Amino acid sequence: MKTFARRQHGADIRKATNFGMAVNAMEIAAMALLLILVLYGNHLTVTGGTRVLVFAAVAAVIVGEIFAMVSARSTLHVLEQMDAMNETLEAMEKLNNTLRAQRHDFLNHLQVVYSLIEMEEYQEANRYIDKVYGSITSVSRVLKTASPAINALLQVKLAACEKQGIRVTLNINSAWKNLPMPAWEMCKVLSNLIDNAMDALEELPEGQKELVITLTEDVRSLRFSVANSGPAIPAELRPHIFEAGVTSKSDGHGMGLYIVRETLRASGGDIALTQEENRVIFAGYVPKAAEAAAGSEA
Repeated sequence: MKTFARRQHGADIRKATNFGMAVNAMEIAAMALLLILVLYGNHLTVTGGTRVLVFAAVAAVIVGEIFAMVSARSTLHVLEQMDAMNETLEAMEKLNNTLRAQRHDFLNHLQVVYSLIEMEEYQEANRYIDKVYGSITSVSRVLKTASPAINALLQVKLAACEKQGIRVTLNINSAWKNLPMPAWEMCKVLSNLIDNAMDALEELPEGQKELVITLTEDVRSLRFSVANSGPAIPAELRPHIFEAGVTSKSDGHGMGLYIVRETLRASGGDIALTQEENRVIFAGYVPKAAEAAAGSEA
């Protein structure tokens, strides 16, 4: 309920900010029109001194409205950051609850297995162990990076993929210890890419939905890729896929990939689209923290 209240409050602020920006834009247009009428309206009898006063007043209003719009855009940016941080906190809370539940149930599972073995129900004990082992490994396979936030995000996305019948291959070959950006920002990047991949797989039949998430590193960079078995992105869209407003979805807004690229570039990284046979791959990187610091000093 608290999370819902925060989001509702954020939505109200966002609506009010957008409305304020629209009003500011109309006021600027009205002031500009008034200025044109005063300066160039031959049918108006206005002295030179009055023209100067009107010009100064209108210019002051326009400058004030522009500053107000800049402030409103900053507010929207802060709200976007808050939304991303809230999503990360929710994911971490879900992972924490899952781990606590597993720890709580562990002794109970041992008691059940011990009782089955005592009763010589070996096959049933084996089936029970397989079931419990599968539940534990589904969580433990994401607990491989040094970032609890990224671990939590991957756990939430894996659960969502399982509900949609998507087979996920998770390759974590690095602990990602030197992340040069706040973890919630990288979560925003990965979340957008995974969500896009899940949307691309939505119309595929069961058994053909495949998603491969890879986290790795080289000497200088932390690298990642999100690949899916969905349909190819149309050729005419590929050169523009990371631009604002460009989308291959009928109901999309075209901002997700744009935000991903801008977030990565702000930390010295980047992302690219490649396509192989039956696979769409978004692969990106960010320099390690030490490399990023060296680059900023240069």
